[in-house]
Amino acid sequence: MVSVPRLVIAAPASGSGKTTVATGLMAAFSERGLAVSPHKVGPDYIDPGYHALATGRPGRNLDAYMCGPDLVAPLFTHGASGCDLAVVEGVMGLYDGASGQGELASTAQVSKLLRAPVVLVVDASSQSRSVAALVHGFASWDPEVRIGGVILNKVASDRHEALLREALDESGLPVLGVLRRAPQVATPSRHLGLVPVAERQTDALDAVRAMGDRAREGCDLDALMALARSAPALPDEAWEPERCPAPAARPVVAVAGGAAFTFAYAEHAELLTAAGAEVVVFDPLRDEKLPTGTAGLVVGGGFPEVYAPELSANEPLRRAVTALALSGAPVAAECAGLLYLARELDGRPMCGVLDASARMSERLTLGYRQAVAVSDSVLAVAGTRLRGHEFHRTVLEPGAGATPAWGLHQPERRVEGFVQRGVHASYLHTHWAASPEIARRFVERCGG
Repeated sequence: MVSVPRLVIAAPASGSGKTTVATGLMAAFSERGLAVSPHKVGPDYIDPGYHALATGRPGRNLDAYMCGPDLVAPLFTHGASGCDLAVVEGVMGLYDGASGQGELASTAQVSKLLRAPVVLVVDASSQSRSVAALVHGFASWDPEVRIGGVILNKVASDRHEALLREALDESGLPVLGVLRRAPQVATPSRHLGLVPVAERQTDALDAVRAMGDRAREGCDLDALMALARSAPALPDEAWEPERCPAPAARPVVAVAGGAAFTFAYAEHAELLTAAGAEVVVFDPLRDEKLPTGTAGLVVGGGFPEVYAPELSANEPLRRAVTALALSGAPVAAECAGLLYLARELDGRPMCGVLDASARMSERLTLGYRQAVAVSDSVLAVAGTRLRGHEFHRTVLEPGAGATPAWGLHQPERRVEGFVQRGVHASYLHTHWAASPEIARRFVERCGG
């Protein structure tokens, strides 16, 4: 059994301040000298970047839809190994999950899988006594979800705080923190949410410090730690990437990073390494050549539309990527990577590996997807089924090649993506921990 003190930071709805509070608590506890393990419920890539800045450890996702409920606790235990405390930021409202799937992938479900107490962050800006009814409803909705206390956010004044505390005295739940409005810790947003840390390092560091200051000043850290320690032990079943026999020469897998390509799950690099690869990160905005000896290329998600001029201007690297793809080497591209391999993005030349054109759109494509591999590729054999997530405001025309990557079955049936030579390019984000054979297959093709 593994005993890791842990808290789930949830809220009645999006916009209540979960990210500010969770990141602030991570920073405040880290400042106390604790090793804090940061986690995020759901598929979001951006919040974990702020978590990592606050703790100095990789932010890790816990997604019961993409990885399945049975992997949530093992992935958590893997990430939290050796830590003094784990803080898990929820997604949307506490009971919101995959559309039409009941509690699946909700913060409530994850809290139950982790047997972790929940701290409810309530936006109190437009209420007083009603806060007690709100908190009572959330605390009593599912008796298996243990709400251990409340943090009141956006409180206007001492008088407002007194009214809120008086109302909550009747709820039986302790007030573990009170935070005043503080615009100085606001983080800028754009078409897909917060601006990633990699794009605003100095400002992001200042914001995280301010969040930590607010949490330290407004929250009862000792009471929160005591609540975290009340979480019972979890079975000792930590997820670990299965290690393959070491190859004679470890193939170099180049992984795109930098400000334009910030979307990556920490487990992907761990799986590639365990499969025998030497993972080398490069920045398509700055590096004019692929890493020496590159045998395979992974280009994940991010914001190429924001950096289209710079990506296009780096012609030497675009030529190198095109040459690698034409050689038949394995190339895995997700979402932003798909756009980078296209002929053009918003009229600016990209790598031209795919005969397709991309542009920004007013329409947000967002949601979980059920997928089946249409044909054999460097990632999967035909017929492989998995679950993924789409999250973009761009349109690719055509949306699929002569040999598509995936057949999607939710919410509508369609084919999507491109498989050609060694290239697998798609809008679909996937979590390889749920399908570790993806990394093994990819690295095997690198050696071939």
